[in-house]
Amino acid sequence: MICPICKKGETSVVDSRPTEDGTTIRRRRLCICGERFTTFERIQFRELMVVKKNGRKSPFDRDKLSKSIYIALKKRPIDTDTVEKFITNISRALEEIGQNEISSNAIGKMVMDGLKNLDPVAYVRFASVYRNFREEKDFVQFVDKIDVFKKR
Repeated sequence: MICPICKKGETSVVDSRPTEDGTTIRRRRLCICGERFTTFERIQFRELMVVKKNGRKSPFDRDKLSKSIYIALKKRPIDTDTVEKFITNISRALEEIGQNEISSNAIGKMVMDGLKNLDPVAYVRFASVYRNFREEKDFVQFVDKIDVFKKR
């Protein structure tokens, strides 16, 4: 494993343990430069292809999904373990659909549905990109339609 700090490949595993749901192995690593970092090993059932809005296809990238969710949740009071479980649940749900191809719209809807329950602010943030809000009125119309903020 290459160290993300010094870019050398001389690291050792200091600690290894399964996550709560047992689908991922978390490994703490130590580089010869002295830095520690964490890696995750996950099961990949099949090569899932994402069909984009324009018809192009690309392999499903868990890291890309993770990045977009972390951006939506930036500076929100949600701990990393909860976010990782959320991402794992979405990835697993996509694999359990049993299809080799899934639309980006379906993935976006799954993320939005989950974020709606997890954090309303992250839900609106994600929706603003997913639904391509262009103006302030787009936000206002979207927030007026949802009842997430009315419950609080």
